[in-house]
Amino acid sequence: MTERKIALITGGNRGIGLSTALELAKAGCDIVVNGIGEEETAIDALKQIRDLGVNAYYYQFDVSKNDQVETSIEKIIANHGKIDVLINNAGITKDGLFVRMDAAQWEAVINVNLSSAYYVTHAVIKHMMKVRQGSIVSLSSVVGLHGNAGQANYSASKAGLVGLTKSLAKEFGSRNIRVNAVAPGFIQTAMTADLTNTEEYMKLIPLKRMGTPEDVAKVIKFLALDAEYVTGQVLEVSGGLII
Repeated sequence: MTERKIALITGGNRGIGLSTALELAKAGCDIVVNGIGEEETAIDALKQIRDLGVNAYYYQFDVSKNDQVETSIEKIIANHGKIDVLINNAGITKDGLFVRMDAAQWEAVINVNLSSAYYVTHAVIKHMMKVRQGSIVSLSSVVGLHGNAGQANYSASKAGLVGLTKSLAKEFGSRNIRVNAVAPGFIQTAMTADLTNTEEYMKLIPLKRMGTPEDVAKVIKFLALDAEYVTGQVLEVSGGLII
């Protein structure tokens, strides 16, 4: 029997993170879900994952705090032996026009969306280097590639993930570690639930619908597990929003 791969998904207890966990579980991976609080949500997520016939675990730590990340990654590897797949999914928004954006809004988004990817990847990749294999996928965004008014902090954080992805792909390709990213467009999640004028957005999307978390998860699964000769790439999952 082939040993299962173990996938760590930050912010994996809801939205795109949970859909990704379920998609990777369907492919036979054991799943490690990270979150901060939301115990009921985490319990429900673990049940959904385990119902697919794989093991699932929950580790509570703040990915924007490097000391918590390092300690938790050490525990995960000690308890489960390895991390084969890392999905840097955790993210927040604090939107506002740039002239009204204070330093706290800027720092919060950069810390959770970008610095966390450095902290978690830095801790995980050391193990991947030792075993000379691994796959990392980070959640960027179309606004990280094209910008968006009122989202300077979010766009900057997601653009930073693109640069990080491409740089790490060049550094670690010789160790058989692949590093890619996805760039979702308008996806039906809690983060987009308050959007207004959705009919106007639909006019911009050739497929004429918002995406689902499952749409993004399938692309993440492809990059994480199937695309063995793909690294340093950013795949837009936007229904053709930007062509």
